[in-house]
Amino acid sequence: MSAAPTAFADLHLLTVLAQTRSYTQAARRLGVSKASVSMRIAELERTAGMPLVRRTTRSVGLTEIGQQLVDDTQVAFQRIDQSFARIKDLAGSPRGLVRVTAPVALGRQHIAATLPAFFARYPEVRIELDLNDRLVNLTQEGFDLAIRHTQTAPDTHVAWVLRESRSLLVASTAYLREHGTPAKPADLAQHACLLYLRDAGAQSWTFERTVPRKPAERVVVPVNGPLRANNSEVLREAALAGLGIGLLPDFSAATYLGPKQLVPVLAQWRPLGFFGERIYAIRPWAPQVPRAVQLLVDHLRLSLAA
Repeated sequence: MSAAPTAFADLHLLTVLAQTRSYTQAARRLGVSKASVSMRIAELERTAGMPLVRRTTRSVGLTEIGQQLVDDTQVAFQRIDQSFARIKDLAGSPRGLVRVTAPVALGRQHIAATLPAFFARYPEVRIELDLNDRLVNLTQEGFDLAIRHTQTAPDTHVAWVLRESRSLLVASTAYLREHGTPAKPADLAQHACLLYLRDAGAQSWTFERTVPRKPAERVVVPVNGPLRANNSEVLREAALAGLGIGLLPDFSAATYLGPKQLVPVLAQWRPLGFFGERIYAIRPWAPQVPRAVQLLVDHLRLSLAA
């Protein structure tokens, strides 16, 4: 006996649930309620005559039969999705929902500011912008695009360089007037440094100086100070308030440089390895990039490079 017609839609739901491992995320991806996802999975299990989903208080997994169903049908559903996406892209003006995740500081200071111009040009595209500093699983959580400040992009994803980036060592003139200006990286050990929160242990900063006709000089300096925070905006405000010397990504510091705000420290030395040197747009690999996603990437590249 063939499956009921609705079972095919429910099989697609099962493949989405396998990717997201969450009823909530599957519901968000498909634009339905969590209760609807639960009911449709239960109906699919009744049609199949056996359990397909293994539920726990913390996560959702598939039974062996459920995984076999997903393995047998997932590629076909992906091809259908890609074919339908291509047809929609060819039909008229760009439209649809693009879900984007970005770091809090970068998203607040730069990504959000580019969106009014994008919406003016593409009024039928909708964007969900999730500002979060944690690294999310794009496939499981249903994101179309991640904006990341990193050294390199993962090989398993499609990546576009939106702009180059550099780290800046800065302090307020008031702080330097009271505590003195470091002449070399080793002097930082005697200063209050504002630290990006990555782990609870000791922290160090690495610097490199290039001198003509000589090998590059590299030094590592242990640093400490009154404040650690996992947000560059917080560290920038602390530096502006004269609490210490901060190592910041340029997108947080550049517009605040000036004699009455922040000034560069150890300008002849280049900070290395702490923040990424590029800002990327990243998405899971797929043969077809939706038109709305590609247009947003192109817009961000032009806007952030300006």
